Parts: sequence; structure tokens; C-alpha cells
Amino acid sequence: MPVTAGHQPLRILRELTDGRRSRLVVILLLSLVATAGTLALPLLVSGLIVAVQARQDLLWRAIAMSVAALGGAGAAAGSGYLLARLGERMVHRLRSRIMAHVLRLPLRTVRGHGSGDLLSRVTADSAQLRTIADLGVVQLPTAVVTAAGTLAVMAWLDPVLLVAALGGFLVAGVIIGLVVRGLRRAHTRYQGALGLLAHRFSTVLDALPMVKACQAEARLSTRLAQASQHTSTAALGTIRLEALMSPVLGLGQQIGLVAVVVTGGARYAAGALAVADLVAFLLCLLQLVAPIMMISMGAGQVQAGLAARGRFDEILALSTEDAEDPPQAPVPLPAEAPAVRFRAVGFAHDRRPVLHEVDLDIPRRGLTALLGVSGAGKTTTLALIERFLRPDTGTVEILGRDSREWPLAELRGRIAYLDQEFTLLADSVRANLTVGHAAEVPEHQLWHALDQVALTAAVRALPEGLDTVLGGEVDLSGGQRQRLALARVSLSSAEIVLLDEPTSQLDSGNEDLLRTTIDTLAADRAVLVVAHRLSTVRQAGKVILLADGRVQASGSHEQVLLDSPVYRDLLAAQAVAPR
Repeated sequence: MPVTAGHQPLRILRELTDGRRSRLVVILLLSLVATAGTLALPLLVSGLIVAVQARQDLLWRAIAMSVAALGGAGAAAGSGYLLARLGERMVHRLRSRIMAHVLRLPLRTVRGHGSGDLLSRVTADSAQLRTIADLGVVQLPTAVVTAAGTLAVMAWLDPVLLVAALGGFLVAGVIIGLVVRGLRRAHTRYQGALGLLAHRFSTVLDALPMVKACQAEARLSTRLAQASQHTSTAALGTIRLEALMSPVLGLGQQIGLVAVVVTGGARYAAGALAVADLVAFLLCLLQLVAPIMMISMGAGQVQAGLAARGRFDEILALSTEDAEDPPQAPVPLPAEAPAVRFRAVGFAHDRRPVLHEVDLDIPRRGLTALLGVSGAGKTTTLALIERFLRPDTGTVEILGRDSREWPLAELRGRIAYLDQEFTLLADSVRANLTVGHAAEVPEHQLWHALDQVALTAAVRALPEGLDTVLGGEVDLSGGQRQRLALARVSLSSAEIVLLDEPTSQLDSGNEDLLRTTIDTLAADRAVLVVAHRLSTVRQAGKVILLADGRVQASGSHEQVLLDSPVYRDLLAAQAVAPR
């Protein structure tokens, strides 16, 4: 898949501190205060023991211990909250960025990844990015500083005991280091398997009526369970590695503690170590567990975040549709050029030829019907006009200009498109009518558009009229949704209108309304209708017949009827009398 030239890899620290460096400084200062309180506590305890032995005043030492403990805890809580808040805002920005980027990717790229996989990246992977912000930016470095400071205090108290303690932790560190190396690969496999499962499940949900009609619930449930088992197997790979962390660290602590007790007891008996220093050292040893646990466990979690960052970055690196747009320059359009012109256009889906050397013209005004059996290349032709796809060979001209020379936004602003599925958003009726309009559309225009497709009464009957959100418990019928999509097209001021089988779910009465709407549109613009129902073509000023990816015939209905046996066979199959 094409990758954007000069793409900058995702940098979490840069994203986290974007416009918020002062907050990160505050977080770091609070973390240092918390670390200082943690490091001071064993020394204060040692001083307290010395004071008890010397029968000195204990009040100020108890106050100092309380301040260190409470102050460190409060600073740690404040640092953790501010960091989590900063991380969540970063995730929000990145999630919004990747969603906007996906919407601008070519259709082929989006379909290649699958909606479930992309959804997994936006949801599960974005949550994993939080771990890098929460742990990798501040907490892990703070844990390293705390561990290093604790070791420095232990070295100051008794270097011999430190050597004895480190023996156990070094054994644990070697094992943990090996585990962390495998965690990133394991998390990458798991996230990929989770994305595949989400994609398969979402495609089944999209086809749920068909699934139920075919009684395929059991068979598809089995397949989904197999995909879930694959995901669980990948998850177990990470679980096995992560399960080693805590026991190995605990073993290291136990070995170190036994070594310190034995060595410390011997040194105390020999008079080389004071009891206060031994107690402080033991406190440091116990205190060392928390930062080392954070480093070991956090390193594993950061590996999951880094794997998620890689999956995020993989999508953000993909080229958007407008990446190769020419510079916008006011080039006048030829007034007499056809609305659409194909010249020797060839196109293949996955190396399977669909169109071969196609030449066709769509007049600047009037209705043109594009016919052919299923698989003839009709929908592909519309996709090439909209530049959802690019031709492999030949040129597609829109209003006299090669489609590759149009800035994409300007090109699509000249074209209104209604797809086969009559796609609507899970949003209000008003939002569906005005999608693509930069300015607010007056309400009376919305009602006029609905009236043209006989939907006024149905929309007024909805609980909140134009502001009723479609989908779920409140929805329109299939034919009503189709007419709502047609109303959206009628509100467009585009010079070219593309309709992909607009009558598929309409009864005869509503089909007559549609023809009136199409006639109105065709009066001052180019309307291209892809039709399987041949009754639609009788009102067309021009008919183009596709067969086996080629233009088999082109001209008026009467001319094509006279010249094309294929067209006559289609008419006979549909039992439509020639006019």
C-alpha cells in the first residue's frame, strides 16, 4: 500500500508535551518530591532508632517522618492524576487524528484492512498507548531514579550488604530482561489477532439479516469461536511471559533478603554494623521492591504500548486520497466538453480485468442510462468518475479536465453520488440530508426535498421530525431510507449526478416520483443512472450498454435497440416493450 513520503513516525513524548510542557514539568517535579520522600524515610527511621538509643527528643523526628511519608504519598497521587489526565488527552488527539486519516484513505486501502481491524486500532490500540504515557514517560524514569537513589543510600549504609543484596536481584534481572524481549512480539501478535476477530464479527453483524434467513448462526458462531480461540492463544503467549515477572522478582527479593539477614547479622555480631543502619538497610531493601516491580512490570506493559504505537503508525503512514493532488490553480474549463469522457480506460480488481479500452461520453445536460448484466463494470465506472478508483490505463475526464488534474475536494464538489446501498449515517434526518453542505440549509428546502420523494408525512410522524436519529428503535423502512438518500442528492448543486440503481426498492408509484425528480435534475445538469431495471432507461436521452467490460453499444434507446442484440435480449428478459 502507498506510504506518505516524508511521514514522521509517531513520537509519544512529542504528542504528550504538545502545548503542555509546563504541565509535564509540574508532573516531573511532583514525581521527584515523591521520590525524595521515599528515599528519606529509611534514613529518618535510622535517625529515630539512634535517638531512642540515646534517649533524645523524638517529636521533631516523628514529624519529619510524617511529613516525608504523607508528602511523598500526596505528591505521587498528584503526579499520577495529572499524568493520567495528560495521557488521556493525548490519546483523544491521536484517536481523532487516526479516525480523520482513515476517512481520507482510498477505499481500496480501507477495505484491504477491514473495518474491524481499523476499529480495533482506534479503540483497543489507542487504550494501549495510554500505557506509554502513564508509565514510559514519567513513572518508569521515576522508578529508575528511585531504585538508583535507594541503591545509593544502601551503598552509603553498608557496601558489603549491598553486594549481598544485589546477588539475588541480578539473577531476577537477567530472567526479566529475557522475558521483556519477547513481550513486544507477543503483544503485536495478540493485537493483530484481536483486530482480525473484530473484523470478522463486524462483517457478520453487517450481514445479520442474511445470516438469520440462511439459519447460519451455528456455523458462523463456530467460525467466530475459532477466531476467538486464535486470539486467546495469542493472548496466552503474553500471559505466560507476564506471569513470570512477579514470581521471579519475588524470588530475587527473597534471595537478597536472606543474604542481607545472614551477612548483616554476622557484621552486627562483629561490631562492623550498627543496629540502626541494619534496620534502615532492611527498609531500603523492602522499599526497593516497588520501583523494581514498576520497572519490570511496566517494561512489559510499555512493550504492549509500543506494539500499539507501531499499528497506529502503520495507518498514519498510509497515503491519503489527496496526497497527490495538483496545486489548486484557476484553470478555465472548456464550456462544450462533455460532463464525463472515458478514453481507452482499463481497470482491474486484484489483477482481474473489469474494464477494457472503454470509450464513452456523458452529455453535459440530460439523463444517461448505463446498463449491463451484473459484473459488467457499471459500479466500477461510477467509482472511476468519483475517483474512488484510478484507471490502470487511459484517461477519465471530468468537465473537460483529466480527473488526475483536479484537486480531489473540488472534483467531488462537482459530483453528487448515490451508491447501491443508499448509505445513511446513524444520525438525524437533518444530518443525513445536509451531509456535505458547508453552510446550513434552510429548513423549507429540506421539506421541499422530502416532498419531492414523498417522505414528508413519514418524517413528520417521527418522534422528533427532522431531528430524529435513525437506527436502533426508530428507523425508516428500506424504501423510505432509499428515498431519503435521493432527497439528499436533490439538495446538491453538483453539475454531475451519479445514481447507482435508484429504483431497486421503490414501488411503481414512488418510481414515478423518482422519474420526476430525475427529470428535474437532468434539466440543468448531467445525470448518469446505473440501472438493472430497464424501465428506467426509457426516459434517458442516451443509453450506454456495457458487456464484458466493454462498451457494446451507445446512443438513443431506439438506436441501441436497433444495433444491439444484447440490448434486445435484456429488454426481452425484463419484458419491457420498446417505446
